[in-house]
Amino acid sequence: MNIRTIKNGVLAIALLLSSTAIKAQQAKASPAETATGTINGANISISYSSPGVKGRKIFGGLTPYDQVWRAGANEATIFKTDKKVMIGKTPLEAGAYSIYVIPSENSWKVIFNSQTGQWGVGKGGSSRIPEKDVTTITVKTMKTPELVERLKYEITPKGVTLAWENTSVLIPVK
Repeated sequence: MNIRTIKNGVLAIALLLSSTAIKAQQAKASPAETATGTINGANISISYSSPGVKGRKIFGGLTPYDQVWRAGANEATIFKTDKKVMIGKTPLEAGAYSIYVIPSENSWKVIFNSQTGQWGVGKGGSSRIPEKDVTTITVKTMKTPELVERLKYEITPKGVTLAWENTSVLIPVK
């Protein structure tokens, strides 16, 4: 073996290792997800980042009770509908909205806010501008039958479910 062959081999290994390290850094801890579905003819999508439990206490811990949470990770969670829907008893016009939540142990306040595109947390806490809140609904929490490791939204005929850790809520959408 000559010196050039050894140098080329070392260079190839270094490139392979740096490529692997770059890919690992690019993988998000909270990957982007989208839930889609139709409720009474309205096409609904929810774009969010899905954090994992990773052995942590989520509600009442990482996500404190009685404080605004962006209902996901990274950018604020976005709810889109192509038709007017009812959130509980309140109409919500077709469009895009950020979802925020104020969790407590037995119920959550779910907030639909007309500002979109913001990072989920700004300096000093939530990036939510309360004056842009369109509607708020209070929903009951439910225990999940098993641990939900990654935050998950699902569109169902009754509305939108959000589940994470050992808690889920149903946001009624008609």
